Amino acid sequence: MVGEVLRLDGVGVRRDGATLLRNVHWTVNENERWVIMGPNGAGKTTLLQVAATMLHPSEGAVEVLDERLGQTDVFDLRPRIGFASAAVAEKVPASEKVIDLVLTGSYAILGRWKEEYDSSDVTRAVELLDALGCAHLIRRRFSTLSEGERKRVQIARALMPDPELLLLDEPAAGLDLGGREDLVARLGRLADDPGAPTMILVTHHPEEVPEGFTHAMLLRRGSVIATGKVDEVFTEEHLSKSFGLPLTIDRQDGRWYARASRA
Repeated sequence: MVGEVLRLDGVGVRRDGATLLRNVHWTVNENERWVIMGPNGAGKTTLLQVAATMLHPSEGAVEVLDERLGQTDVFDLRPRIGFASAAVAEKVPASEKVIDLVLTGSYAILGRWKEEYDSSDVTRAVELLDALGCAHLIRRRFSTLSEGERKRVQIARALMPDPELLLLDEPAAGLDLGGREDLVARLGRLADDPGAPTMILVTHHPEEVPEGFTHAMLLRRGSVIATGKVDEVFTEEHLSKSFGLPLTIDRQDGRWYARASRA
């Protein structure tokens, strides 16, 4: 029997008088690969922060890995969740070396301090960096890396604790074409790995959805437009409603492509 990894029941988020999410009902099961998509301000990052236990909802109930927010110690829960986002990258100490940044993912903390790591931890960190094409960066400071290198190092860090849930917030944002295609291919291989965790990826663009992703959610202004299997969600009707203009959608060789409809 496939178990639930994440469940949101009637979740709403309000901050400073603004409604960021409203009445979200969502269930994510083991081994599913989800993409959350929508325009700027749709609530994508807010939703991912709720799933990462970084943000508590204003209303509704959230269960992550069989633990209910508000009734569990999130500091015990967070090492079971891999989370890569620009918000995390901004908090990395300027002098932090890549190998130390990945190692501290074991404890879901930022900044190497007095924690103890054994040789198996270091080996795992190097193997993860190697799988993402950046083992040669282990002694570099994170602050000196290119945007593409930073994205891949963050994903290695998110995978370090062998999480049950992996959350990726716009992992391809800011990358050039080559960097994007390299990262999407690597994420596609990860999605196809039966030993990989349940995955949720946020993006603005269908072109950034790797092969192997099974489900999708479209948001607009904090509300769910469509949710379900990716083939059923990525339709011209749903995408046009989410982004607020007529769109056409195509799929070639397992990848999705969208563009504005011609008048």
